[in-house]
Amino acid sequence: MRAQHTLARRVRLSGIGLHSGRHVHVVLHPAAPGHGIVFYRSDVDSVVPAVAEEAGRFDHATTLGERGRDVATVEHLLSAAVGASLDNVLVELDGPEVPILDGSALPWLDAFETAGFAPQNALAIPFSPSRVIAVPDSSGRKLEIRPARDLRVTYTIDFPNPAVGRQSITVVVTPGSYAAHLAPARTFGFLSEYEALKAHGLARGAREDNCIVVGADRVENGELRFADEFVRHKALDLLGDLALVGRPVVGHIVAHKAGHAMHATLARLLRDECRAENRAETRAEFPAPGLSRPARSAVQSARI
Repeated sequence: MRAQHTLARRVRLSGIGLHSGRHVHVVLHPAAPGHGIVFYRSDVDSVVPAVAEEAGRFDHATTLGERGRDVATVEHLLSAAVGASLDNVLVELDGPEVPILDGSALPWLDAFETAGFAPQNALAIPFSPSRVIAVPDSSGRKLEIRPARDLRVTYTIDFPNPAVGRQSITVVVTPGSYAAHLAPARTFGFLSEYEALKAHGLARGAREDNCIVVGADRVENGELRFADEFVRHKALDLLGDLALVGRPVVGHIVAHKAGHAMHATLARLLRDECRAENRAETRAEFPAPGLSRPARSAVQSARI
C-alpha cells in the first residue's frame, strides 16, 4: 500500500467541451485524505462525486450527475488521476463539460505536475478481486477483471474502417507506463458520423486539434502519435471509468470492443464488491455479542 496523494497547490486550465462546444474554466484544488475526486459546478452550485452511482449517460463520453446539474466527458481527467495515483482532488468548473484540451490525458498530467503532488497521512487501500468478475453481455463484447498482483489492462478493438481495424494492447499501469504509453493517445471520431452527432447535440466542439479525424480509409488530420493510438485511447478511457470505483484497483482487466457503459457497469460491480468486503471486515472487527474474540477465532479455525 502507498500513501494517498493530493495536489500541492491549485492549478487552472480552460478550454472547450468536445460535445457542448462551450468554453469552460477549471480549477483543480487540493483535497483532504479520503475526499476522493469530486466535481463542483460553480455555475449551478452542484457537487458530483466521481463514483459509479453517479454515471447515468454514455453518449460517446461518460457523464456524471443528474441532468441539468451534471458534468460530462469526465473520463480523460479521471484517467490521468488513476495513471498518476492522484487520490484526492476537487475539480471546480463553470460549465457542463470538462474541456477536451488536445483530446488526450496528457494536458491533465502536465497540470498535475505543475501543481505538484503532496503525500497525505492516510493509506490508499486498493481493491483486489479474489475471483473473475465479468460484465454480462451477449453481443460479442467482453469486459472482465481477473485477480492479479498489479493493475494490468488488455484492450482489443475491431472497427470495419481500414484506418483503424483490429488493434490490441496490454499495459501494466504505473505512473511511468501510463505517461509514456497511454496518456498521449487522443480521442477519435469518424467523419461519416459527424453531421449525425451534431444533430444530436454532440461533437459541437470537435476540432482538428482536439481529436483524430478518421475518413473513409485514412486519418485526415496529420500523423498519429502511435501506430495503434486508437486502442491506446480506449485503454485510457477504461482507466478513467475505472476511477468510478472510488479507490485504487489491482487486477487484470480484459476488454474486447467494450465502451463507456460497460466500463461503468464494471465499476459498479467492483463498488458492490468493496461494500461487501467492508461489511465482512466490520463483522470481523465487532464479534457477535456473547462470543469472545479468541472463542470466535477458534470456531472459525475449526470450520476450515
